[in-house]
Amino acid sequence: MTTEPTIPEPPLASASTAAAPKTESRAGKYLSFRLGQEEYAIQVLRVREIMGIPEITAVPQTPVYLKGVINLRGKVIPVMDLRLRFGLKETERTHQTCIIVVEIQQGMAPVWMGVIVDAVSEVLTLVAADIEDTPDFGSSTAAPYLLGMAKVKGKVKILLEIGTVLTATELAGIEHVAG
Repeated sequence: MTTEPTIPEPPLASASTAAAPKTESRAGKYLSFRLGQEEYAIQVLRVREIMGIPEITAVPQTPVYLKGVINLRGKVIPVMDLRLRFGLKETERTHQTCIIVVEIQQGMAPVWMGVIVDAVSEVLTLVAADIEDTPDFGSSTAAPYLLGMAKVKGKVKILLEIGTVLTATELAGIEHVAG
């Protein structure tokens, strides 16, 4: 009588291990900044430069949150006021107000864009345990640009996927404005 070798069954994936790849992919370095009293953060790999507010050339017939374009070392860069994009009130600029120049993907080509924020806070190194999925606020408040929520020093920082803050149509419009 011969016995067949037994093949062990794979372990069942628990909810925590099923979510691990997504959380792991979000771990890394983030640049945090303020808009009003809220703290946000974007992946450092997207950041190209942090600068003061230079003269911005307004472009007619663009949405109110697109403040215009700047000349950054010979390259025309569109500038978006993140406060206005998120529906917050416009406030007076201070010495801490700055532009974060980010690189986002538009199809296969990278596009640079300036994002006006109230103040840059710090660079954070986040591990998977620091990051949670965005709570479900209902279908009417879906925000695809929310990457997750980071728990840092007893506070919550909102992680943004800066490449999805604008829709593909808006990005195409910005690319056209920037030439």
